Amino acid sequence: MSTDSSSFQEFFDRWLVEQNLHLEDLISATTAQRPAERCSDQPELLRGLLGRVMGQYEQYYRAKSLSAQQDVLAMLSPPWRSTLEDAFLWIGGWRPSMAFHVIYSKSGLQLETHLLQLQGIPANDNDDLADLSGEQLRLIDHLQLRTIREERHITEEMARVQESAADASMVELSHLATQMIMRRTTPCLRVNQRVDATLVAKENQMEELLHAADDLRLRTLRAIVHDILTPIQAVHFLIAVAELHLRLHDWGKRRDAVATSHPSI
Repeated sequence: MSTDSSSFQEFFDRWLVEQNLHLEDLISATTAQRPAERCSDQPELLRGLLGRVMGQYEQYYRAKSLSAQQDVLAMLSPPWRSTLEDAFLWIGGWRPSMAFHVIYSKSGLQLETHLLQLQGIPANDNDDLADLSGEQLRLIDHLQLRTIREERHITEEMARVQESAADASMVELSHLATQMIMRRTTPCLRVNQRVDATLVAKENQMEELLHAADDLRLRTLRAIVHDILTPIQAVHFLIAVAELHLRLHDWGKRRDAVATSHPSI
């Protein structure tokens, strides 16, 4: 694919369609896990499905990495996202620690379903996130602590880059540019070159941090799906992740459309 931001937006739109299709496959896999429908090769089939879904996430981050090399600012503030999604962004994407909140939220909801079943109310008897073992909870807790440490480090590094918007070079250049505007003179080539060089250096730092953030996002997903959860539990987790991502996108786009058609006076 081309690496400019407009091409990435086209890629992203196609990627959303594919994510919707994978969501349907994941939901179908949970119904096929009912006892009467289980077969001996079911875990292997689930691993194949998980591999395809995770492959789609890996494809997304590869494409995003290539596009960031051309326009990191568009990747940090993507115009194809809704304003609602923008409000929840952390360095151009979802905060890695959110994955653990998804696990605990979904686990709690599914545990409620199990309790209803104990009271004689029909419910699915799938092996889901309500059935996390003590060892799995220990591994999740360890991964969460490690992820939060890395997340904080990246956040602090991004804060340093953002604060550099007021460093000596930026203050000096903004003063020179203002003087030229006041004198109604066109900024000279030397000043423009200094401005570009200064901003490019900061964009390069942002690109490094975006890559670090995306790497942490993908590593967190891989660890949860491949190292901690059982195949069917991973299916339930990825369903919750996809549902949250797709519905936030839909809700945000709908609210933006309403705001555009009925602007406040």
